[in-house]
Amino acid sequence: MLKFLNARERGTHKPDALPRAEVTRRTFSLELSKTKDVQRIHMNGVNTLDIDPTEGRYLLSGGADGVMCVYDTECKPYTKEFTCQTICTVGRSNRNVHKKSVETVQWYPHDTGMFTSSSMDMKLKIWDTNALVPADVFDFEKPIYNHDMSPIATRHTLIAVGDLSHHITLCDLKSGSSTHILKGHKAAVMSVKWSTKDEFLLASGSRDSRVLLWDIRQAKGSLMTLDQHNGETVGSTSAAVHTAHNGHVNGLSFTEDGLHLVSFGTDDRLRLWETTSGKNTLINFGKCTNEGRKTLKLAVSIGSQPDAVFVPNVGDIAVYDLQNGELVYDLNGHYNAVNCCIYHPLYQELYSGGNDSNILIWEPEQMRIIEEDEEEKRQKKTKKFYGQNITATADTWSSDEDD
Repeated sequence: MLKFLNARERGTHKPDALPRAEVTRRTFSLELSKTKDVQRIHMNGVNTLDIDPTEGRYLLSGGADGVMCVYDTECKPYTKEFTCQTICTVGRSNRNVHKKSVETVQWYPHDTGMFTSSSMDMKLKIWDTNALVPADVFDFEKPIYNHDMSPIATRHTLIAVGDLSHHITLCDLKSGSSTHILKGHKAAVMSVKWSTKDEFLLASGSRDSRVLLWDIRQAKGSLMTLDQHNGETVGSTSAAVHTAHNGHVNGLSFTEDGLHLVSFGTDDRLRLWETTSGKNTLINFGKCTNEGRKTLKLAVSIGSQPDAVFVPNVGDIAVYDLQNGELVYDLNGHYNAVNCCIYHPLYQELYSGGNDSNILIWEPEQMRIIEEDEEEKRQKKTKKFYGQNITATADTWSSDEDD
C-alpha cells in the first residue's frame, strides 16, 4: 500500500492504479462473512438474486416457492454485526404471487421503484415496488427460463425473454406489448443476456448447444453463431460445428467492458468469447460441474485486473481468473447446489443463493499490516492467486496502462 502511495507521489503510477489494485485484492480474497447474514425467509431454494444498480443497497430475491423478497443490505446506525432484514415480501398469501417457481428477478436499471420477475407459471410481471402490485403482466404460452433488461439502454425499454419455446420474445415496457420475436434456436432458450457495451446487442444460450448473438435492429436472423472450434472441422464429423458447447447452454455473462462473453454449459465447460469477432479464446478453465436443469446465474467482477468469474457449482462457487482460466479458489458454505450469485461492485462483495434456502454473503478478507520482522509468518499467510504467491500488501499488481 505504501509503495503505491509513494509511486503516486512520484508520478510513476496512474491515478487509478491504487484503487484498481485494492479492488483486485478484495475480489480475489473473498470469504464467508463473519459479521453479516441475511434473514431467512425462503422455505425452498433461492433461484435468483439482484442488487439494485442505482443505490447498491437493496437485494432482491426469488425462490422456488414463488416468494420474492427485498432486503436492506445496509445497517443504520452502523453495527459490527447485523442481519439484513426484509423490507417487503411477496408471499404465498399475496394474491399476485407467482404460482410456480420464480426463475429470474431484476431491478429496473434506472430506479428502485420498479422490478421485474418471471416464472415457470408462464408470466413476466412488472412490479411497482412501493405498492407491491403488478403494473403490467405479460402472458406466455411456455414456462419462462430467464429474462433480462439492458443495463445501459437509453433508446429502448425492451425485456428479452427466453422460454421453453425455440425463440426469444422482446417485450416493450413503454407499449406494454411484445414487439417482435427472434427466431434461430432449435430448442428451448435457457439464458439471455444484454451486452454491457452495446444496448442493441443480445446473447442467447439454448438447449440446442448454441450461443447466438443478435443485433435487434436487424430484421434478418442472428448476427453470428459462436463456434467452439472457430470454424475448424474436428474429426470426420461436422456434428459439433457451429455449437458453443456439447450440452445445454444455461449460463451467460458479459464482462464489464462488453468485449468478452462467458458461457457455461452442461458439458461442464466454461468458455470465453470475443464479442466483436465471435471467436473462442480457447482459454482452458478445466472441468466445472454443471448439473443444472435451469438457468444458472454467473457473476463477473467489476473494476478488477484481471476479471474474476464466479460460477455456481454443485455445492460451492468456483472463482476463476478470466485472463488465464486458473481456478483461484472455491467458496464453500452452502449445503446444497448453488443456483445464483451476484457481485456487488461498490463493496466487492458476493451474494449467493442455493437449494438450501440460504442467501450467503461473501466479504473480502481484511487487510493485515505485516511488520518486516514477521517474514516467516508472512510466508505462511501467502495465498496462491493465479500462479503467484502474493500477500495483501505486496506490490505485485500490474496494469497494461503501467507497462
